[in-house]
Amino acid sequence: MDEGYKKLKIYKIAHDLGVKIHKMSLSLPKIETFEEGSQIRRSSKSVSANIVEGYGLRKYKNEYIHFLYRSYASSVETVEHLEYLYETKSLNDEKVFKELLNSYQELNRMLFGFINAVEKQHKMPAYIGDE
Repeated sequence: MDEGYKKLKIYKIAHDLGVKIHKMSLSLPKIETFEEGSQIRRSSKSVSANIVEGYGLRKYKNEYIHFLYRSYASSVETVEHLEYLYETKSLNDEKVFKELLNSYQELNRMLFGFINAVEKQHKMPAYIGDE
């Protein structure tokens, strides 16, 4: 089984942030655990999941890019949920909010840069091209 995606820096960061968001969401007020907490858990985990799914289809440039854009969109969505939680005071730890926000903003820049690189330089892996 090919797990080369685990070597991608964007995957590692996205996965780690998904775990942090999951843990943070469990400390939210009870009503938010099932409302906004559920939404942010899904969107944050979707970031790394779409990287993995796209990586599995990397032979096909357009499919790969499609899933990378979905990953980017999920990351931006996660920021939106994070901001809702902070603005409604459900997440009232400013330090946690700022750390997560800054990490997602950096990840978004990296994802966008990675997408641009794939669009410009995509090459089929050698072992796939030989099929």
